[in-house]
Amino acid sequence: MSLPTIPRQRAIISRRKVASAIDAVVAEKGATSARQEIVEILRGALDAGRAELTARLEEKPGAGHANAHGYAFLIDQLIRIIHDHVVEDIYPAANRTSGERLALLAVGGYGRGEMSPHSDVDIAFVTPDKPTSWCEQVIEAILYYLWDLGFTVGHSTRSLAEVTRMATADLTVRTALLEARFLWGDRDIYDEASARFWADVVPGTQSQFVAEKLEERDARHKRMGGSRYVVEPNVKDGKGGLRDLQTLYWIGKYLHRVRSARELIEKGLFTQKEYRSFRRAERFLLAVRAHLHTIAGRGEDRLTFDLQREVAARMNYADRPGKSAVERFMQFYFLQAKHVGQLSSMFLSHLEEETAERSRIGEFIANLKPTREVDGYPLVNGALGAPSDDWFQQDPARLLEIYAIAEREGLEVHPSASRIIRRDAGLIDAKLRKNTLANDLFLSVLAGRNDPETVLRWMNETGVFGRFVPDFGKVNAQMQFDMYHHYTVDEHTIRAIGLLSQIERGELADDHPLSTGMLPLIKNRRVLYASVLLHDIAKGRGGDHSVLGADVARRLCPRLGLDARETELVAWLVRYHLLMSATAFKRDLSDPKTIVDFVSEVQSLERLRLLTVLTVVDIRAVGPGIWNSWKRQLISDLYEAAVERLRLGHKARGREERVAAKKAQVADMLGDKGSLVEELADAFDDAYWIAEPEDVIAINLPHYAAAQDMDHSLSIHTEPYEELGATLVTVIADDHPGLFYRIAGAISLAGANIIDARIHTNRAGKGVDNFLVQDPMCQPFSEGQQLSRLRKSIEDALLGKIDMVPSLAKRPLKQTRAENFSIAPLIVFDNDASNRFTVIEVNATDRPALLNRLTRAMFEQSLIINSAHITHYGERAVDTFYVTDLLGDKIVRPEKLARIEQALLDAVAAGEPAAKAA
Repeated sequence: MSLPTIPRQRAIISRRKVASAIDAVVAEKGATSARQEIVEILRGALDAGRAELTARLEEKPGAGHANAHGYAFLIDQLIRIIHDHVVEDIYPAANRTSGERLALLAVGGYGRGEMSPHSDVDIAFVTPDKPTSWCEQVIEAILYYLWDLGFTVGHSTRSLAEVTRMATADLTVRTALLEARFLWGDRDIYDEASARFWADVVPGTQSQFVAEKLEERDARHKRMGGSRYVVEPNVKDGKGGLRDLQTLYWIGKYLHRVRSARELIEKGLFTQKEYRSFRRAERFLLAVRAHLHTIAGRGEDRLTFDLQREVAARMNYADRPGKSAVERFMQFYFLQAKHVGQLSSMFLSHLEEETAERSRIGEFIANLKPTREVDGYPLVNGALGAPSDDWFQQDPARLLEIYAIAEREGLEVHPSASRIIRRDAGLIDAKLRKNTLANDLFLSVLAGRNDPETVLRWMNETGVFGRFVPDFGKVNAQMQFDMYHHYTVDEHTIRAIGLLSQIERGELADDHPLSTGMLPLIKNRRVLYASVLLHDIAKGRGGDHSVLGADVARRLCPRLGLDARETELVAWLVRYHLLMSATAFKRDLSDPKTIVDFVSEVQSLERLRLLTVLTVVDIRAVGPGIWNSWKRQLISDLYEAAVERLRLGHKARGREERVAAKKAQVADMLGDKGSLVEELADAFDDAYWIAEPEDVIAINLPHYAAAQDMDHSLSIHTEPYEELGATLVTVIADDHPGLFYRIAGAISLAGANIIDARIHTNRAGKGVDNFLVQDPMCQPFSEGQQLSRLRKSIEDALLGKIDMVPSLAKRPLKQTRAENFSIAPLIVFDNDASNRFTVIEVNATDRPALLNRLTRAMFEQSLIINSAHITHYGERAVDTFYVTDLLGDKIVRPEKLARIEQALLDAVAAGEPAAKAA
């Protein structure tokens, strides 16, 4: 194997020119004395070569192959210059023995000629027998030069016999040698090593090599997250990355001894079209990796948020309406990753056919048995195959039928059939999309009873899904550039459908008891599955995707076979699919107006159930760790309150009845301390009893009574609240202005985050404030040391032992990933959401101590905070406050609202990195 022809080689490096410069220095000062100058000459050549290749990449930012081969060429020439200098000037040997011979082999990616700007340099030094002292000296001298140049060198020194022995025993060595390329030195040794490899190592081990390589690939995928649609992918090792393409080439080369991927066409493992797809994906991924290395100045293979923007800009992606440059770049990235997955599937399909040779007797016996079929589709190794090569051309509706059968019967689609489907997916046209049978088949997959998620993913991989539902094709591989969404839109949607199916089958009853219980009661099952499919269908179009998505639903649902009533129900669900989460997470559920407004939009129990399930699967499908017990509790609380309102209407239990019922429950929970409910009746008003859940009140009352008995002016209680995945922090203190912001700052200093807060001033003038807090990993504080730190920090803050502002300023804050994003701050005032309070919603980039700054600003504006509801969507913080002025009235005067808005904007700006640096 040799490198492809590199254009304008001497502009990258002129070996003759560099070697001449070294010869001149050696002639003047001698090899030993001139060493440092030689290193500088080599470093100058390396820097100049890199600069030239960087300029070429800027000129042609997508030229991945040219850049990779160019870097391999540059390293080749440097190593050859170093080798010749060492053997001629440092360790010359006039009459070498047969053992004083050495071959330099480029192995691994370097051997393949695919080098990124900061790739490791992998070299094998091969000797005829055990290395002589001369060989060892030469090898050591070469390595020291390479290290002086800053290369990370992976190297091995082995005799011919050791090469064969180790390759036989070790898969990694075998793979490295598979791509070994003669670099310099004794060519005969390389030829002998290659001959032994193919004669002594490979024969009889082909099946083992393929199995081990596929096992290695699967383990790597699992380690990298298991999906090719994660939003910060690893270009080299991630699913759909360069390593997957290399695995195909390794397997093909090991089986057929090909010298290039193109030769796999002749071997039947790739079609011409598939090979072009291979090269296109490889070229793009190599270019992306080259840009990553160049920007980072090191071997960086992960496309992190902070690098995605820069790579997109370097590769000349531009903003388009509804889609930013970085989102367009990443969508193309994921499309290439998808193509890599398709290539892997097709390649392995060919491999299976190639290796499925049977003896004549076995074939004769097999032919005596009738081939099992399912609705006209033969079963090939237990998977649905295509009866003929033109099967789908005869009737394109079969492109949907095979998947409907697969979902219904719980069968796989054979890779050979998938290959034909991918080829014929272009047959899906406007006529087929209007075909009633085809739409019935699609809907039977979408709302399948077995495993619609897997089958829809197969349909997506072959292109059938996006062609049959073009609106879905538009969000194929589309990412959202934020920290909240972990997957592309199409992957998120398919996962949500899978979660709905799992809940319906009762497989997630422990995680989702509410949804599991209500699904059998839902009358509009098809509506639910269609709404999950369409809830994000209009993302990336500009405008509100909920509104635009409802329009898509009204157009698409009749085509799928839903009647007018079902269509309007789907459109409503898509339009309001964020309503329940926004209400549950950003509004005070103890405020009656919240429930009244929510129910006025929902209107029926059936729509409430549908919306609840849609909300649950949407949140959980966003990514790992997004759904938690706190969100489950809030959704459940809103659902139960809405059910009561819907069932009883204006006859719903009045305030007095609700308070009395809750008091009875708390008394029962307190047992022998139940009398505290009556003893403290004068201390807590009805608003407290309505706002707090029973179990929190059952904690608060004994705490309050004990503080009262001991005449404590300040009492702090911390207790892990496992059901909600948080820690309950209760502060009982003499009420005074600024209490909230001081507590918020103290909690931040203790390393915790507030996720919910309820502020009460009782009739005795005591502040009884309940906070739910989590650690930075969204887990409860549970260890004694953590709880003590929380209590001590709050106590010191409220007793004036620490000056909050400078303490927070001095606290070392680690750089968070949110720093890579900038959310334009938005302050929203709502005087209609509550009858008693002005609701202030603050949207901003999440920063440490943001809540403290916001609540301090409100204190300085003479606002009284009744409750706070803290929500995070990745890098976006949405903090909602229910407030009044000092007289307990809403804030309505425009000039006052304007002052509050500016104060809050200033508080947000104070946490920006530039502000901190200043």
